[in-house]
Amino acid sequence: MFVGTCSDAGKSVINTAFCRIFKQDGYLPAPFKAQNMSLNSYPTPEGGEIGRAQVVQAEAAGVIPHTDMNPVLLKPTNNQSSQVILNGKPVGNLSAYEYFGNHLRKNELFDAALTAFERLNIKYNPVVLEGAGSISEINLRDRDITNMRIAMAVGADTYLVADIDRGGVFGSVYGTIMLLRPEEKARIKGIIINKFRGDIRLFEEGKHMLEELTGIPVVGIIPYFTEIKIEEEDSVALDSKNQQATAGRINVAIVHLKRLSNFTDFNVLEMDKRFHTYYTDNVEEIEKADIIILPGTKNTLGDLQIIRSNGISEAIVRSYKAGKKVIGICGGYQMMGMRIEDPNGMEGEIPMLPGLGLLPMCTVIESEKVTQQTSFTFLDKKDTCSGYEIHMGKTSLLPNVADSPLLQTEDGRTDGYLQDNHCWGTYMHGIMDNPVVLDFLAEGLSKSGDISFDYASFKEAQYDKLAAHIRAHVDLESIYRSLEGNN
Repeated sequence: MFVGTCSDAGKSVINTAFCRIFKQDGYLPAPFKAQNMSLNSYPTPEGGEIGRAQVVQAEAAGVIPHTDMNPVLLKPTNNQSSQVILNGKPVGNLSAYEYFGNHLRKNELFDAALTAFERLNIKYNPVVLEGAGSISEINLRDRDITNMRIAMAVGADTYLVADIDRGGVFGSVYGTIMLLRPEEKARIKGIIINKFRGDIRLFEEGKHMLEELTGIPVVGIIPYFTEIKIEEEDSVALDSKNQQATAGRINVAIVHLKRLSNFTDFNVLEMDKRFHTYYTDNVEEIEKADIIILPGTKNTLGDLQIIRSNGISEAIVRSYKAGKKVIGICGGYQMMGMRIEDPNGMEGEIPMLPGLGLLPMCTVIESEKVTQQTSFTFLDKKDTCSGYEIHMGKTSLLPNVADSPLLQTEDGRTDGYLQDNHCWGTYMHGIMDNPVVLDFLAEGLSKSGDISFDYASFKEAQYDKLAAHIRAHVDLESIYRSLEGNN
């Protein structure tokens, strides 16, 4: 199990690396995170919903993602409440106080998480667990379902990951360990110093100091890297991404909505050298783009209200009229229509809002949630594509409007609407991971000599690069010795 001194210490990436390392070494690993909080999610083959990070880890492990890998998922709907997904299915919305303050509910969720782990543990070896945030939040210790409580319950060899790049690594490591109960500290088998910049030899004395202070070996010092591209879990990563247009490539502006979800839809655009992708809520930067994308959101009406009030919606419409391409994905697709209605208050207190009026359709938010993986063909292309759907809402054409579907699914349905080559929308997440869609997006904008980009092959290469990087900087032999002794 990998736990952290703080959020964004790199637990998810290290977990991903070990999933690939164990696979390379002939084992059958699987990831597990008892509780995840993220707006990046993914439907498993059986139609359940889990955090995207566990899907990435499953890809690295070479196994099919399953709801048992992330039995509890929290999807924030506003600053105070989240939709709770249990074993892949929504079970309601709860405020933070309702969720963390109800001991009975937390025990029920812990039992469900433990049962999911036990099912995984029968099929896979090893199961690679991931904690959440910091393990030293002692005020939440007895209600914890995803850090040391689960480590203790399953007897996991646990490794503490610390982010040295943010400073204060001695205090964060020492303080974290000192706040553990003796039986919890006994489960910590090693410390991993992550995101180290500079010459590692200069930290040799610091390593010995940490070991003397804590009595726990430092089993890895991992250099900071930027050249290995692994999907990020936390939306905090968006703050470090590009936020402005540039020259020389196709500029793609992703509208930075307050409740933006599934931003992993656009990772492929960041890797494809034809495009320069940036996230922004600045009207001027949006209007500089060649392509504007309205992404998915966990609160479509709330985010629509914001972009209508701050001038972004008008900027998008102006850009389309000026010949720019405007694309909507999921909630962004809904926003591009004539109006959105929420008669049952599924998203909040806004019953209806007019949309951007770019597509001839209306959407009604419904209680039923669609979560499924989908194969499809795009426009008149013959290539078989893949994507996934996660949405609450039914979108219908206005009366007497001819249908102009963007894609045809394997089971005979249609999805999306093509206004013209510069304006279209769809419910299909992951649609841009398909080369045929990327080529269509770049049509009329790409530079001479640009070639198609194979994202699936690119990701596999990145997992191997990540595994090699971690192998080179951790004491893998001691980790295997500990695992074999534990077994």
